Amino acid sequence: MDSNVKELATEVLPYIRVYKDGSVDRLVDSPIVPPCNEDPETGVSSKDIVVSKSPPISARIYLPKHVEQSPKVPLLVYFHGGGFCFESAFSFVETKYMNRLAKQANVVVISIEYRLAPEHPLPIGYEDCWSGLQWVASHSIDGGLKDEPWLSTYVDFDRLYVGGDSAGANLAHVILLRAGSEGLNGVKIKGAFLTHPYFWGSKPIGSEIKNNEEREKLATCMIWHLVYPEAPGGIDNPMLNPVVEGGPSLAGLGCSRLLISVAKEDLLRDRGVSYYHAVKKSGWKGELMELVDVEGEDHAFHILAHESETAMKLIQKLASFIV
Repeated sequence: MDSNVKELATEVLPYIRVYKDGSVDRLVDSPIVPPCNEDPETGVSSKDIVVSKSPPISARIYLPKHVEQSPKVPLLVYFHGGGFCFESAFSFVETKYMNRLAKQANVVVISIEYRLAPEHPLPIGYEDCWSGLQWVASHSIDGGLKDEPWLSTYVDFDRLYVGGDSAGANLAHVILLRAGSEGLNGVKIKGAFLTHPYFWGSKPIGSEIKNNEEREKLATCMIWHLVYPEAPGGIDNPMLNPVVEGGPSLAGLGCSRLLISVAKEDLLRDRGVSYYHAVKKSGWKGELMELVDVEGEDHAFHILAHESETAMKLIQKLASFIV
């Protein structure tokens, strides 16, 4: 036997392989790209910043062209997708997406680079995103942090939004509940968008596969067990199954505007629709809630097929939501 051949511990294909020596092969990552002084397509400027040295949290921040100190513009704090275990705020597809969103919405965007499982199992990713949001919000306080001039100079913190796609939408949901219960340095989150949210549960809903053995083999199950092996309640932990009995009330979501987007061909679609209806029934007292259901498209199409007409329409919808 070749001593150089690594022994496989687990794999969730086509996404990730984990070896017994602790090394990881991420099989579908988009290439890492540098920030840009002025993106040739959108004119948006971007740069990479350090949010925290300990724990190590960084971010990529985007500034649209022609933004002035007055009037100030909204801010979107964004959490990328990738099953909590792959992708990056610095990847090609995420950077392309953020450039377009920043331009079309005319907002400052900051995309948090949280630590990935399995090297850093959940709840580390949740904590990193919460710390990143707290750091951002601290720029709004008189005498507070002024580490990042794009935040302190151009942002109207009365128009703070959070958003994410897939696992990033899951992160945004958990962040909203935490902001609702703990507060955020006196800053209120005005709105949030959750696009193709990664929610799941042990009991099948809608058109999901009913056979338990087959469900256990789905990436939706296997990824969660990989990224959060110690999750209380397993697949029915309220972080993954927000409508589970005994979970935190969705009335506590800490924002006043909420946009849920799903795609008809997405395995996760029914979970997003269920979440939308559960929030409506919860007693949540927000001013606006909307569900967008895109025909003929699959999971994260607006990022993976970003040149398509439907992708551009969804990005425009998300952009117009940030006011």
